[in-house]
Amino acid sequence: MSNEIIEIQQAEMLQAINRSEVDVQVSTAKQYPRNLPEVLNKILTYATMDTETAEDCFYVLKRGGSTIEGLSVRMSEIIAGAWGNLRVQTRIIGNDGKTITAQGVCHDLETNVAVSVEVKRRITDKYGKTFSEDMQVVTGNAASAIAYRNAVLKVVPKAVTKKVIAEVKKVALGQSLDLETSRQNMIAYFAKLGVTKEMLLEYLGITKVEEIDKEAVFELRATANAIKEGTTTVKESFIKPIEERRQAEEAKKKAEAIKAKAAEAAKRSSGGKVAENATGNGGNSTEKSADEVPANVDPETGEIKQ
Repeated sequence: MSNEIIEIQQAEMLQAINRSEVDVQVSTAKQYPRNLPEVLNKILTYATMDTETAEDCFYVLKRGGSTIEGLSVRMSEIIAGAWGNLRVQTRIIGNDGKTITAQGVCHDLETNVAVSVEVKRRITDKYGKTFSEDMQVVTGNAASAIAYRNAVLKVVPKAVTKKVIAEVKKVALGQSLDLETSRQNMIAYFAKLGVTKEMLLEYLGITKVEEIDKEAVFELRATANAIKEGTTTVKESFIKPIEERRQAEEAKKKAEAIKAKAAEAAKRSSGGKVAENATGNGGNSTEKSADEVPANVDPETGEIKQ
């Protein structure tokens, strides 16, 4: 009796297992559908358990003179956990030595809506040198977290969670700490990141620490969240805009100086022509003007005197 060789198609097997898992999850989701009032109550409860959690739910970026505000990775995790019946996956799908690409997939098992998003993050420094292996892992984790957030927030309708998010923001703004303590905490936190007090004031567009109000503290906290998640960096948010602004101011001053020199040169040139015209041809300043009356002519009658 000859031995039969049994070939196992691993790819087909994994596909069958995944399909069966999804089918079970879909049937379970249909059997136990979500209750929207209960979901929204869970999101609000989780996000407002304390002030620090509420503050961690937002991020702020400044790009091109405009402010971009959004929900953080922490908030997407809260929404996904409360929303339920979601299948969310992230993975690294590319690394070309310059950028890492992460993919996030979110599948709503009740509505059968699935979204896939990709997030790229650079893994080279300003000199073009590739990050170390550890830093590539950290960058990949940050890209995966952002891909997770983007996928979840594309599946869960913003119209449903908008009101709850507004309530969470109110809690984040109405901090339990007094305003002065919150200011100093933010200044101390950014100082550890290499951001000076002057840089913070310029970032907020104010001149004094006393002008940092609750909204400004919230913006700084949200910016810190964006830096922590890897959405932005200290250089992109603070150092680079200041450098660009100063370069623009220097260029403006140079242009004004060149313009002033050109005007002065034109003024001198026109002044020399006037002086030449005043002296007459050949520079003879003793020549009388054509309008000057000779001494031997009567100015009233025009009679020439003997």
